Amino acid sequence: MVSLITVNYNEMDETIAMLKSLGRYDDKHLEIIVIDNGSKLNETNKIKNIFPKIKTIRSEKNLGFAGGNNLGIKESKGSYLFFINNDTIFIDGLKTIFQLKEVLKNNLNAAIVSPLIYFFDHPDTLQYAGLTLPNSYTGRNKNSYYKKKIKVSCRTEITGIPHGAAMMLKKSIIDEVGLMPENYFLYYEEVDWAIQIRKKGYEVLVDHSSRILHKESVSTGKISGLKMYYLTRNRILFMRRNYKKINVFIFFLFFGLISIPIQVYKSIKNNQIDNLPPFFKGIKWNFLNSSH
Repeated sequence: MVSLITVNYNEMDETIAMLKSLGRYDDKHLEIIVIDNGSKLNETNKIKNIFPKIKTIRSEKNLGFAGGNNLGIKESKGSYLFFINNDTIFIDGLKTIFQLKEVLKNNLNAAIVSPLIYFFDHPDTLQYAGLTLPNSYTGRNKNSYYKKKIKVSCRTEITGIPHGAAMMLKKSIIDEVGLMPENYFLYYEEVDWAIQIRKKGYEVLVDHSSRILHKESVSTGKISGLKMYYLTRNRILFMRRNYKKINVFIFFLFFGLISIPIQVYKSIKNNQIDNLPPFFKGIKWNFLNSSH
């Protein structure tokens, strides 16, 4: 069985649209779990009225992306767990889910696989087809396929990290490595998780025969202060948690001399001064809080 887990936060219509794009499903082979993660209104009944076979779990508190997904993991029954953002749309319905399962089933050393992810507004343009590992001195990585146009194919590639919007894991790997790290609240959880899994000797894959559409940043906005805060905070936190002290020291030099001036310049140039306070707040957080 595959357990599909999605986290909803004040976007029930988005969640319903994603679920409808699956089409009909056989609940003997697919378990669907919707986590309502502290939404202002408890709309779990709305889900149950439309999809009576779907399991809904309500948290009165927003536990963050990892915390919400971990609730789903604890309630899941599948041997394969598919984490999917609620702001996605399936192009090929159930075929995508079971194709990803076959990829993991046929690759014994693989722990995680993501599909190709296309922009919802530009369904021929890629958002993700694999990512390199973050550089151990700068924290930066490369998305070579970003905004490029490639067709689906039968190939599967090893990649650095998965995409949190759509990724399938073997349940046995989670039992071995542990739950998704909850230190981040929003962004970088899957990167940290993938690093821990790779340290165990497992591979991360991207399957070019599977595809979904992603309504990027529906929850937080493309340049919102919330997104700026967590991306800044968590980029630094990720480095502190995963690299040696010498790497982190060099990273802070790079961040102070390169990243901060660039961000200030971009914010002024693009008339986005409001993003600077959350940017510096994200930096400050790391000087006041532990990395664990």
